Amino acid sequence: MIHSEHHRKHKYPNPPSLAKLGLEDPEPQKRKSGKALTKPKKFRFQLLHDWLTDHYDPCRLADIGGGKGLLSYMLQQNSWNATVVDPYDQSLPTKYKDINSGSRVRISKEETVPRLARSFEPAIAQNFDLLLGLHAHGCNLSIIDAAKSHYCDFVLMPCCVIDEPSVPPPNIHWLPWLANYATQKGFEIEFFKLNFKGQNIGFRGKRAAI
Repeated sequence: MIHSEHHRKHKYPNPPSLAKLGLEDPEPQKRKSGKALTKPKKFRFQLLHDWLTDHYDPCRLADIGGGKGLLSYMLQQNSWNATVVDPYDQSLPTKYKDINSGSRVRISKEETVPRLARSFEPAIAQNFDLLLGLHAHGCNLSIIDAAKSHYCDFVLMPCCVIDEPSVPPPNIHWLPWLANYATQKGFEIEFFKLNFKGQNIGFRGKRAAI
């Protein structure tokens, strides 16, 4: 059952450990170097792109709260049908860094990505196979509900409870509470971690087999 509470009064407990999420670093004491070094937050789109292409075949993806659309653009280059769903209509960046090769990639001013310049609503999900929320404020519960109603999978990297209709009770962290909510909706949950600074833990929900 969802516990309602004003988000401004909610106090975060410490996040769950990587061990509790099944994400324990196999070599926690080993000093990292080179490509293993933790990346700045600005590279989260590149890292998430690599994770998505490793775990999913190209499909119709809704990039909810996708901002300028860099992630959708990179996915398009790998034959994905990715659409940004964001009420603020923004242009693509002019360049980005390929963290695998270290090279700079320029984006022509003429290039675009499909966009829905509107806030996310559950009905939007009927046109997609996969719903993605990367730090999508106020959309996490709605994404799970929409995925349930329209038989989609989802990937979430939740940041905070701002503008969410409900929040966990005291002493329960937002991340596992949200994952448990998805489990109760019938999804199979898998946590993952990306190598950038900040809130870099997410989980994906897979539709349970019928």
